[in-house]
Amino acid sequence: MYVLYHAWRSSASRRVRLCLAEKGLAFESRLIDLARMEHHAPAFLKLNPNGVIPLLVLADGRSLYESGTICEYIDETHPEPPLRPADAFGRAAMRNWIRHVDGLIGNLIVFNWAHSMAKVATQWSDAELAEKLKNVPSKERREAWLRTARKPYTEEERAEARDKLTVGLLDRMEAMLAAGARGHGARDEGVWLLGARYSIADIAAVPFIKRLDEEIAPHEITAAKHPRVHAWWQAIQARPAFAAARIGPFSET
Repeated sequence: MYVLYHAWRSSASRRVRLCLAEKGLAFESRLIDLARMEHHAPAFLKLNPNGVIPLLVLADGRSLYESGTICEYIDETHPEPPLRPADAFGRAAMRNWIRHVDGLIGNLIVFNWAHSMAKVATQWSDAELAEKLKNVPSKERREAWLRTARKPYTEEERAEARDKLTVGLLDRMEAMLAAGARGHGARDEGVWLLGARYSIADIAAVPFIKRLDEEIAPHEITAAKHPRVHAWWQAIQARPAFAAARIGPFSET
């Protein structure tokens, strides 16, 4: 059985749980407390030097990290139901889309880290903060922790991040879904980002759309503003794997 190091509210963890749920695969859950920086502890860094979750440990003890890589491994080793395009071009397009979505994560952090992360980080002394930052491998994550602890994002920065998510994610998804529908020549096809088949490309967007819909920009995911994204989101939530993966409200642990 797989062992999954993850957190319920982690966007990348949610992707992997969705993939496992689509395949009907069980896993042993190892929860990581992000606010307490357990993913930067020496023991965890031995498993994943990048200090991020999720981390999937295989039956033979080897481990994989980065959600896109994990999802592709799961699909390759458990091919039914398929979660990648059958052709090489489609798989390349899927990877490009995942990279694009991953490039927007900084905008999501502006909103996500204002919850439990900020509540903990603002209580640290300057000396405690400096000591904790020594264990964070990524420069970008060190800067995010520093902002969270000492310089909360302004309303202007939040508005800018919201706009980038709207244009970079929602507008682009709307165009992709429209192109897929035209390509198949039928109203009921092209509901998924890469055409008629649900794939890891769709899974990659789910945690972002969840946050946008529940807090960041719920007024954008409507039949009036982004009708195809709205229909896509309804279809996502209707999938049994969505409930199985526990993609709950961000305010819950």
